[in-house]
Order: sequence, then C-alpha cells, then structure tokens
Amino acid sequence: MRALLLSSVAAVSLAGAVTIQSCSGGPSAPPAPTRPVVALVMKSLANEFFKTMEDGATKHQAEHASDYELVATGIKDEQDVARQIAIVEQMIARRVNAIVLAPADSKALVGVVKKAVDAGVAVVNIDNRLDRDAMAERGLTVPFVGPDNRKGAAAVGAYVAKRLKKGDPIAILEGAPNAFNGVQRRLGFEDAARAAGLVIARSQTAYWETARANQVVTALVTERPDVKAILCANDSMALGAVAALKSSGRAGQVLVAGFDNISAVHALITSGDMIATADQHGDRLAVYGIEYALERLRAPATVLADRETPVDLVTAETSR
Repeated sequence: MRALLLSSVAAVSLAGAVTIQSCSGGPSAPPAPTRPVVALVMKSLANEFFKTMEDGATKHQAEHASDYELVATGIKDEQDVARQIAIVEQMIARRVNAIVLAPADSKALVGVVKKAVDAGVAVVNIDNRLDRDAMAERGLTVPFVGPDNRKGAAAVGAYVAKRLKKGDPIAILEGAPNAFNGVQRRLGFEDAARAAGLVIARSQTAYWETARANQVVTALVTERPDVKAILCANDSMALGAVAALKSSGRAGQVLVAGFDNISAVHALITSGDMIATADQHGDRLAVYGIEYALERLRAPATVLADRETPVDLVTAETSR
C-alpha cells in the first residue's frame, strides 16, 4: 500500500502544484496553462504622467486578467538610472516573459536590455526611445511604441507662436539631456520657433522636475525680463514655471506651454496660466506596449517594427 501511494505522486510543478496519476498508471491530466508575466518598468512614479501610465496598465490587466499577469514598478526620480537598471536585472532573474520599458536614459539601459533579450525576454520600448547607435553596437533590435515627440512639441510651439510676433524672445526648458524624448521635444520647439522667426533667448535643462524648473525660471525672468514665452518639455516643469512666474509677479505676462497633459495642468490651461500642452495619452501608452508584447509572445517570429501612437495638441479651446 505504501508503494502504491508513493507511485501516485508524479511531480511538483514550478508553481508548486502536485500532479496525481491514477493507480492504474494512466497518463496525468495536462497542466493548466500559466499566464505570461509582463513587467512594466517606468521612470519616476513621482511624476503624475507615470502614475497615470501605471493606472492605465493596471486597469487593462484587470480587464484581461486571464491573458497575463502584470508587475508594475518605477523609480523614485527621473535621474535614478542605476535603480532602473537594477529593476530590469530583477525582472530577468524573476524570469518574466516580457518587459515593457520606459527608459530613464536612452543609452545607459541598452546593456541590460540586451541581457534581457539574450535571456529570452520579449522587450518593448515605450515613451523614451532607446539609442539606435548604442543598440546597433550590440546587435540589438527592440521595437519602440510611442508618439513622435518632435512633431508633438512642434505643434505646441506653433500654437504659442501664434500669440507672439517675429523677433520675440522665448525660452525652452529641456528634459534630461540623456533622454531621447527630451531631445526630440527640444528640437520640435526649435522647429516651431525657427518657422515663426522667434528668438530662443535661453534653452536649459530642468531635468523634468518641478522644483528645478521653478529655480531656473526664477533666475530667467530676472536675467531676461523680455522673454515672452517658456516652452517646457513636460508638464511637471511647466508647473514649476507657472509657480515661479506667480512668485515673481510675472503671471499672465509670459506664456507657458508644456507636454503630457497631466491632470494637474487642466485647470491652468482653462485659467490661461498655461496656454497649451500635448497629450500623448499616458493612460494608453503602456497598454499599447503591453498589447504589442503579448502579440510577440503569441507569435515570437513577429517582425520587430516600431509603432507610432497618437499625440494631440491640448488648448483651452480643445478642452471645452
């Protein structure tokens, strides 16, 4: 009897389930299919944009709970690149099936992404494009799912330019210099300024952060009181610019525009404290990446093509 009972235990799966064979020695039932695990690795969750991204991904997973499991995580601030690399390392060790990555640094994350791909993890790049040259050096191909940041910023800049005249000086608050999307937004603002004949009096990074933008703009309006507009590469910096202008007694005298359309700027656009922003649909951006990752898991031979997602101009008129 003891031998018979022992022979009935076939195996313990990785998930810890025990498969039982019949005493007659017949075949065991096939194991239940497991859901793939998708890791969403974002930048700073202190930035409302990425919290919106996380909320959108969580909602999507709840609506497709039988299709995949979601692990959503991020870093404490935009500059914590080492921590983001460590998170990707952890996801590789955890043996997730796919990683949807919004890299904090376009070059620094390429090495660990290569490691993930070599380990058999499907990787989809969202929000901030990985550096093409750095990927080419490692023979790496990763699809990018996201908006044309340059085009979106150019649309914002062109809208601001309609309120100005040729020769007016403006300032640009850039994102992190090591982020592809930050560079593209600066270039888009420059495209619009050049087309309208505006003068870029200052172009300076505030590293995506509200507090730094406040400091930069406080100094700027003292050094260049003639500046007519400030174009910010994200809304977090636009919030800092608006606060600095109010503290300096310049509110309403300098146009402010941003990028991301976070909820914190909606009232500012309605009131006129901000004139425009760009909506890259943060609540859907991770979802686009997750859906692409699931497609790749179902069909591993899928061609690794980039996918452009929508970006729309938001103004007081479009918000009505």
